[in-house]
Amino acid sequence: MSANQRPMLVLQPSVNTTTVTTTTTTTTTYAPIQLPPLPPPSSPKDPKAYPLLHANLPQSLRHFPLVFPNGARAIFRDGDGGDEDMQEEQEVASGVGWRMLRRDEGSKDVAVVGLTEAVERFGKKRSHTSDDLMEGIEVPSSSSSTVPPPRKKARAAPLPPISTVNAAAPPSPLPSPHGSPSPESIWPSAPPSGTSSPLPQAPVQPDLALTTLLTLPSLLSHFTALPQALQSHFLLTLLRHSPLPVLRTLHSVLSPTLARDFLTLLPPELVSHILSYLPFSTLARASRVSRSWRAIIDSDPVLWRDLLKSTKIWFGGDSEDAFATAIIARRRHAQRSQPSIPNPLPLPHPYKMLFKSRHLTRTRWVNNPEPKHFSFPAHGSSVVTCLLFSHGRIISASDDHSIHVYSPETGELLRSLQGHEGGVWALAACKDTLVSGSTDRTVRIWDLATGRCTHVFGGHTSTVRCLSIVKPEVIEVERDGVITKEKWPKRPLIVTGSRDQSLRVWTLPRPGDAEYKCFGSEENEVDLAEVCDTEENPYHRLHLEGHDHAVRALAARGRTLVSGSYDCTVRIWDIITGKCKWVLLGHTQKVYSVVLDLGRHQACSGSMDGTVRVWNLQTGQCQHTLTGHTSLVGLLGLSPSYLVSAAADSTLRIWDPDTGELRHALAAHTGAITCFQHDEFKVLSGSDGNLKMWNIRDGTVVRDLLTGITGVWQVVFEGRWCVAASNRNDTTVLDVWDFGTENDEDWIGEPAGGIYDDDIFSDDGEEDEDDPRIKALKLRDLNNDDDDQEQADIDAMDQDLVPSETDSLVELDLTQDRQGSQRRLQEVDMDVSDSRRSADIEIDSTDGVGASRWAPTATVTTTTATSSRSSHSSRSGKSAAIAGPSRRSHLNAVPETSSSSSAARTLPHNDETPTRPRIRNHGSRRR
Repeated sequence: MSANQRPMLVLQPSVNTTTVTTTTTTTTTYAPIQLPPLPPPSSPKDPKAYPLLHANLPQSLRHFPLVFPNGARAIFRDGDGGDEDMQEEQEVASGVGWRMLRRDEGSKDVAVVGLTEAVERFGKKRSHTSDDLMEGIEVPSSSSSTVPPPRKKARAAPLPPISTVNAAAPPSPLPSPHGSPSPESIWPSAPPSGTSSPLPQAPVQPDLALTTLLTLPSLLSHFTALPQALQSHFLLTLLRHSPLPVLRTLHSVLSPTLARDFLTLLPPELVSHILSYLPFSTLARASRVSRSWRAIIDSDPVLWRDLLKSTKIWFGGDSEDAFATAIIARRRHAQRSQPSIPNPLPLPHPYKMLFKSRHLTRTRWVNNPEPKHFSFPAHGSSVVTCLLFSHGRIISASDDHSIHVYSPETGELLRSLQGHEGGVWALAACKDTLVSGSTDRTVRIWDLATGRCTHVFGGHTSTVRCLSIVKPEVIEVERDGVITKEKWPKRPLIVTGSRDQSLRVWTLPRPGDAEYKCFGSEENEVDLAEVCDTEENPYHRLHLEGHDHAVRALAARGRTLVSGSYDCTVRIWDIITGKCKWVLLGHTQKVYSVVLDLGRHQACSGSMDGTVRVWNLQTGQCQHTLTGHTSLVGLLGLSPSYLVSAAADSTLRIWDPDTGELRHALAAHTGAITCFQHDEFKVLSGSDGNLKMWNIRDGTVVRDLLTGITGVWQVVFEGRWCVAASNRNDTTVLDVWDFGTENDEDWIGEPAGGIYDDDIFSDDGEEDEDDPRIKALKLRDLNNDDDDQEQADIDAMDQDLVPSETDSLVELDLTQDRQGSQRRLQEVDMDVSDSRRSADIEIDSTDGVGASRWAPTATVTTTTATSSRSSHSSRSGKSAAIAGPSRRSHLNAVPETSSSSSAARTLPHNDETPTRPRIRNHGSRRR
């Protein structure tokens, strides 16, 4: 109640009924009685000392009815209640087409009579009790009586204002005015006897309720003068004698007024510490209490970090920071692309979103007994060699030369990317950019938004068997003994490995960059080895040579590249400078799989010799040799806490990447493991006839996703989605599972490897300072004046380095041993000779995939290692620091003797397989 408002007592209109021959009803409406205002507290400037002073009282305490002894009714109002009807709501009887009128309905224009005037009228009428008529009352004529004209009466003296305050004693509710009869005669309780009709009733019959309201200011003044202890005793005495409804009403006022929002009052550090004791289910409910609580809980990174750790879903290894960086990049992109819409609530911290996503990943995949599942045919009966799930799209590649893009919600074919002239065996995606490698020896760049092939890179002379997109990320770099954090590479790169025994590094074209295709007309038959000169390709950066056999696997992050080859070695490269840092020797047979762990400064490799080796990137030493598999280890997977290996012996093994300790051996398949993927909760593995889900933490089987099929080509999952490519009755089928529910729209999946591409082109303007091409351009600009003379000197010095026309470039670039060259040229390319077997495991014996029930029969030619390779293999566990050969720089210095043309050239008929390293005829080399 504001200071300028006073409580008032609203009297109900009085109703007098006189019955003669007819009934006449007179309604008198009284003006509200203004009750005396309450005195303010002694210290009004301190609102904390009087928390209830301005509290909003419930409606039942601000507006309630009173009934006086004579039956008169009144409504008590605490302050200005507006123009609402103050009469008690009464239930109105009604029926079809009729309703009963209220007693006061239709009397809107009745004049309002003040209480003082009503008392004056009552006093006048009491002095003339012998009169048959009263002023304002209409009496019809009767046959037995006549109505004399009203006689003139003297005007009574006006009543003085009613006094409601008496300091000595509680005042009389309505003291009689001077010169008037006593209160007993003014406020009779019954009409005088001997009258034929009742006299007008007094407007108010004083009682204890009215007396209390009138004396309330005096009582409050006495109460405020009491000491606080006596005030408390007085109130408690009253409360002890109060019934339960009164106590409930007081509780409804006191509880919200005396409550304190500790989350908004305490320092953030204490709030975070207090909330850390609550389980996440309680936090979720608490965040719905108010907007302030929602903002405090959702934006507290320490709270959600501790909750991630306490629930054992904090993985470490920079995976959490990578997720947070990706979320911030998505929000930044959304702000740039869409107009800002005011949000009443702040955005939650990425750690909160990460907790929800990981909690859903841990529970939904196990507790959802019937996830949404559908399947559809794809690629006819061809092998699915690669399978990706990227930005809500299923991308599959096949040995039928095609790449398909599907919708995971409906299975609809969104895009069919045609252009490769051979099977597609390597695939990587980044936002709307797709990179593919094929047996046609080319690397193609696709725009997934339009389905166009924007770039074709040539240069490899055999199958592009593996590739990777290296995305910029912050890594530790040692310079002059000081370790600093830098972002490498400055721009996204593509690394490709081929059966031509080499690797190449390319710049990933940005959306909108100039298109480049290494040949002119796609309709003419062209020799890519003749036409595709990498020196003419502005996106080509490095050609990494050193392996003596086909490059089977690679992994790259930051500045580090790991490549595994059929020459039984693993090489560590700097993809910025092209330098080979380490040649890791120890495997005795072909290397089929590699993974890179920059956080632990180590790399892992799997080989046909049945072992997994863990290498130290800083020293080049073999830290652990993981044994247990009895056949080819064709697949490796790495997560922050687990290293998983899959072999042709039908088992998977889970290792501790820090210690090399074996945690679990997963043995339930009956054939070679053809595909698998894992995260921190589960492993999905495919083999002969079934696709299984394992609990990675205890090594138990959770469920079988597919059974009774011929074989599983590929499997991939992310967040709520799982996709598998399998073979059923000689038909390739894609199965899609959705483990989420309708309320899991904000379930954000973590990509395999923990590398996000949301901010991949943020530093487009930066270039690699250590890139040899950049250095060469800078050097040329600085020495532009002496360019002609220096070029002449370089030509003179390089005369002896230029190979003659009778030399074979393949012999020059790939080997110095003619016997080794002849051995490699006679080896059969297994990727093409048997495309019906596993897409990721190749083996030269009847063990492994060849021994599986559904593997097709094929003739495989095996070759034995030469004595020179055996000598290398005998040095198990040793390593050598070998600088990468710089033969490419010598070839770049060859003077141009013939004009370079990008026009398409026709090829003569050639019976060689497209994946076999090609040796050009003598004298046909383009210079």
